[in-house]
Amino acid sequence: VLEQDLHAILCVGEVLEEREAGRAQDVVKRQLLAALEGFPEDKLYRLVVAYEPVWAIGTGVAATADDAEEMCAFIRGLLDERFGDSGHVIIQYGGSANEKNAAELLSKPNVGGLLIGGASLKADAFTAMIEAAASLQ
Repeated sequence: VLEQDLHAILCVGEVLEEREAGRAQDVVKRQLLAALEGFPEDKLYRLVVAYEPVWAIGTGVAATADDAEEMCAFIRGLLDERFGDSGHVIIQYGGSANEKNAAELLSKPNVGGLLIGGASLKADAFTAMIEAAASLQ
């Protein structure tokens, strides 16, 4: 991806059993650090990280905005530890983001965007999400 001058979206996230066992951060940390091993620091500007809790993808059940914020902040901390200042890396939330929760998710300081799946196929829902994002600018 990097050799072709493309941006990479790295998705990380836990399954429900891992979340319920209190291991969500351990799982995400392992995934993130393994995926970024050897990642060139000078290409960091072309990285987007998406927190995609597996248990929420396509289920209609989303993490709360506070849960998404907590995990995105955790990811930011890991990136800072690994690369120094990672403030220019976009960290998004995915996992049943929709027109009903977009504004609340996007209002969180560490949620830098939404990785939208099925809702992007519904014009009215997608438009509402774009409007929610624009209203927060």
